[in-house]
Amino acid sequence: MAKKRTVQHISNKKRGRPRVKFNFGVLVVIFVLSFAGCFALYMLAANLNDDFLNESSEKNVVQEQPDADGENADDSTEVTSDEAQKTPEQQGNTSIANPVPQSEAVDVSYLESCCLITDSTLIRMAEHTSLKDVIGSEQLGAAVCNEQKVESTYGTVTVYQTMQLKKPTNLYIMLGNDIGVSSVDEMITAYTTLVNSLHNYLPDTKIYIMQLPPVYVNGETVNNDLINQYNSRLLDVARNTGVYCIDTNTALKSAEGNLSEEYWNADTGELSESAYKAISDYIRTHTA
Repeated sequence: MAKKRTVQHISNKKRGRPRVKFNFGVLVVIFVLSFAGCFALYMLAANLNDDFLNESSEKNVVQEQPDADGENADDSTEVTSDEAQKTPEQQGNTSIANPVPQSEAVDVSYLESCCLITDSTLIRMAEHTSLKDVIGSEQLGAAVCNEQKVESTYGTVTVYQTMQLKKPTNLYIMLGNDIGVSSVDEMITAYTTLVNSLHNYLPDTKIYIMQLPPVYVNGETVNNDLINQYNSRLLDVARNTGVYCIDTNTALKSAEGNLSEEYWNADTGELSESAYKAISDYIRTHTA
């Protein structure tokens, strides 16, 4: 009996299907054309907009603000040497005239928007004037203004940390009770660090550096020549950091160059109540 043959028919469709081959050269051509197209668009935008390159670089700059929390803010007062050398133009304040010239007196209610950072020099400001928001202590001083902690409703922290939380509209600073004890260079370096930190963190706050009052009688370590030297350096700090400076030294000075007798309390060896009121009036007639 003959065996049956099984014949398998191979579909012509499978035989006719074209093979797909990967062509690396085509991929390279696509990449080159894409790159050339993007480069052409970039160059076109750069030619049409002169500030295009500057705008691109500015978008990549990330500005870090110090932490406003109590413990972490201890390190936030540190600034680099480049920051310490910022000019008023770099700070964006090109129209500041220092010392601030006399202006029309603002209403006494203006003092309610002001905060004062001070040491023993003006620590009793709230007792004698309408400027009640006073932050500081007799231990503060210029040389230690970045690390010395003071007590307030915001806790016992540095004045910089306090301002981070308070965010005042107008901020006045008078520090210098350690003159004759600390070197002027040391005081100015610390002062500059504080002002730069405050100005960078609070760009919308108007900051006024107040020049130190004269002394009634020149002593062995503290005299008016040294105070004048210090005040001249404070004026430089204001100019270099882009903040304001008011000449509260001249406001209390006699014709002889010393503290006027009416502004001296012989019993306490401190500024008199009249001196505090004179400073308050000077603030109100020297606003930016």
